[in-house]
Amino acid sequence: MDFILTPPVAFLLYIPLVFALAGFGKALAGPAKSSDVKESPYTGGEEQASSHSTPGYRPFFLIAFFFAILHLGTLVVGLGDFSIRVLPYLGGLALAMIILLLG
Repeated sequence: MDFILTPPVAFLLYIPLVFALAGFGKALAGPAKSSDVKESPYTGGEEQASSHSTPGYRPFFLIAFFFAILHLGTLVVGLGDFSIRVLPYLGGLALAMIILLLG
């Protein structure tokens, strides 16, 4: 019975289950009717302003890289042993954090 719980077998068993649930959900949904209201942008009941520029993704990616490096670094350091070999890795991790913070 433990064989079913291995990740490849469980993945292959869940694929038909997901397709069955998706098909059941589509059967419950009503027929789609297109309208101008469904295709218009929603901004909290107000007209969408076209004069404002939207910010880029640069601030988001800086924060995302910061947390990715921080969390993966602590995971690697936490799973390793506490020895002198960890110090270069911690130094590189600190350097990457400083570079991302100063951006």
